[in-house]
Amino acid sequence: MKKFLSTAYTETSFNLAALLLRLTFGLLICIDHGFAKMMHFSNQQSIFFDPFHIGHRWSLVLVIFAEIFCALLLVLGLFTRVAALVLVISMSVAAFLFHRGQSIEQHEQALLYLTAFFSILLVGPGRISVDGMMGK
Repeated sequence: MKKFLSTAYTETSFNLAALLLRLTFGLLICIDHGFAKMMHFSNQQSIFFDPFHIGHRWSLVLVIFAEIFCALLLVLGLFTRVAALVLVISMSVAAFLFHRGQSIEQHEQALLYLTAFFSILLVGPGRISVDGMMGK
């Protein structure tokens, strides 16, 4: 019980927590969002949200890049902080521009992803990652 209430942590538990965070949120966004957008690319390319006025198609391409490529880099723990930064930007746009003026229920999922990716950006990949094994 004493250990359970302690604020101390081991390096192993930190690295396992970082791995769990990367795997869970990286795979969830890739499978639930990235692949779905890629599969419906032709339907969405003319109507996708375009906050920066670069075109609906290019906005969709950038989000697919973030949600598939960067999410898979995050899962592997390769270029973790760069991938997390791209995902933080993508989720910030979703939470604060796309869902602007909507209820908290509409913001909730984007805010959860944003929080997880921002946490990964701050703490890094941990030792159980490609970056960690390369000594970065």
